[in-house]
Amino acid sequence: MKKITLWLTVIAAIIAAVSCKNQDRKPLLPSISGKAGEVLIVINKEYWEGSIGTDLRGLLASDYPYLPQKEPLYTLINITPGAFTDIFQIHRNILIVNIDSRTTQPAVLFRNDVWASPQCVIGLNAPDMESACRLIQDNGEKILATLEQAERDRVINNSVRYEEVTLRPAMAALTGGILHFPGGYSLKKQTDDFLWISYDTQYTNQNFIVFKYPATGTEADFSLDTLMARSNEAMKANVPGMFENTYMIISNVVTPDVQYVKYRGREFAQMRGLWEVHKDYMGGPFVSHAFYSQDGKEIIVIEGFVYAPRYDKRHYLRQVESILYSFEWGSGNTK
Repeated sequence: MKKITLWLTVIAAIIAAVSCKNQDRKPLLPSISGKAGEVLIVINKEYWEGSIGTDLRGLLASDYPYLPQKEPLYTLINITPGAFTDIFQIHRNILIVNIDSRTTQPAVLFRNDVWASPQCVIGLNAPDMESACRLIQDNGEKILATLEQAERDRVINNSVRYEEVTLRPAMAALTGGILHFPGGYSLKKQTDDFLWISYDTQYTNQNFIVFKYPATGTEADFSLDTLMARSNEAMKANVPGMFENTYMIISNVVTPDVQYVKYRGREFAQMRGLWEVHKDYMGGPFVSHAFYSQDGKEIIVIEGFVYAPRYDKRHYLRQVESILYSFEWGSGNTK
């Protein structure tokens, strides 16, 4: 009975948060807990071990695309409603599954900053297991997009807060815009049409290359063949390997994927795949954004890649990709 009472209290808190949408936000919420890429799932054990849990794992713990080794999209932590106490309520990403026969309107609710900040809370309310599974299937893309945006926004907000503003002039001169690089990134190489910006530690490297080429104004500008050829050309000329006659290229082991994205008023081609060093054994994942310059005469490509041979790559690649999404037009001058 105590567990049921606690569970009803949790649901009431979410409903109250929804009903207070137009009221002032709670002041001084605690900071979130948990590691990047974690999702806390609050669910009864029988449902977690049944079809609902299977569907949630299939959605949230499927393979992260284009990594050298298998890693899940998210690391899932499941607890029962009775264990959902204060220590867990401040987790960064929470998905609460409520199966109650009295539920008359099955729904998936999306909320921010319910118990902590910056927090993502998703509530799934259904009268039975079948309805819950249907909700997961129907809302799977939105659930993934919401979690991904929450993780991305945290990286971007941190990058803006601790930005290495000395990199803005070089980016603005080449692209007409800026990326918000956090502290630790430095300019490794600069030419009239190429930039290499890097954050290096003893065992990891997170890098960005930026280049441009003339636009034709046709669909070929953003075709996979064109994007791969232009990227290989830029890397061969500017990103050498450790040994003579070695240089970075896009790997042909797995064919890269191109998606055409609209994001906050911008359109770009997003290419994702693996890179390697020609005639060497280095490699890792990359993601790039290609888009027209403001005058439409050139294609600008910003490519982020990760080298972390001792570690899982998901976290590092998600950071790089988030920084790509921070691009905005203008020099970023605050004077």
